[in-house]
Amino acid sequence: MTSTPSDTPRYDIVAMGHAIVDVIARCEEPFLAEHNMAKGSMQLIDADQATGIYAAMGQGQEVSGGSAANTLAAMANIGAKCAFIGQVADDQLGEIFAHDIRSAGVDFTVDPRGGEPPTARCLILVTNDGQRTMNTFLGAAQFLPTAALDEELVRKSDILYLEGYLWDPPEPRAAMQKAISTARAAGNRVALTMSDAFVIERHRDGFNELLDNSKIDILFANEVEILSLTQLDDFDAALAAVAPKVPTLVVTRGEHGAVAIANGQRAEVTAEPVDEVVDTTGAGDLFAAGFLAGQAQGKSLETSLTMGAVAAGEIITHIGPRVTRDLPPLIAARLDA
Repeated sequence: MTSTPSDTPRYDIVAMGHAIVDVIARCEEPFLAEHNMAKGSMQLIDADQATGIYAAMGQGQEVSGGSAANTLAAMANIGAKCAFIGQVADDQLGEIFAHDIRSAGVDFTVDPRGGEPPTARCLILVTNDGQRTMNTFLGAAQFLPTAALDEELVRKSDILYLEGYLWDPPEPRAAMQKAISTARAAGNRVALTMSDAFVIERHRDGFNELLDNSKIDILFANEVEILSLTQLDDFDAALAAVAPKVPTLVVTRGEHGAVAIANGQRAEVTAEPVDEVVDTTGAGDLFAAGFLAGQAQGKSLETSLTMGAVAAGEIITHIGPRVTRDLPPLIAARLDA
């Protein structure tokens, strides 16, 4: 849908990503082996597998998810003005997603898609050590059309944030490529999260082309992903290979914190101490939220990293990828310490 300049407000960030409803339940490790799941991984499943796993799972909770949507919900909590572009189906889970993300303070106006397939869902199994194993049925999310792209919204958003997972299916990839062109023509920043090593394996050349052609201003990756992107075995060598291609590179390292390099300046942050790691679902998404919120506020590289660490530290203390406490007081206390 297209808005006119007069009725589109200014946003700190607009994100494009999978519109997914997360179904989260605890399980014992033998459950993973029984269902041929690699602990800590994310695998794509079809509709029949989704039905079977859902039936076998224990009691869980349903909440709108998706990597970029998780990031926006946390940014809205911090105070950023956010909008989301993603595709749901005209069904119950689609209604759940739309209600949840709007109630989190994120604008979402893309019309639902009629017919099959249904709204995407991610079946997340959390073991006792807090590790999450994800089984994702992409459903309607992989059919986001270019026609759903509100170009005026993109032009009036300071940062365009792209979820790497959505780069995989061709239809939303075309929409994202158009969004990149729109954002760059408007002089806005473009941020990309790599999402997962399997996405990089399938689209390494495409991602490197984006970097080589200066289409990305902020790149997020974790340690595994940056090694996959560069096809190197050494972390520092991988950083050195990618950093010159992007104005800001941010790489998370789990319990070892994160590092960022911006225009030759390097900054690092340790992971925030927590009493217990309950569920790592959304940790990377929340780190991106804190960092991007800091950048939107004009904060320094070090402060933005710290904000990311605080947000990630909060999310791993409970089940699910949405914050249960207001982040601004937590961030303020950490920055004032």
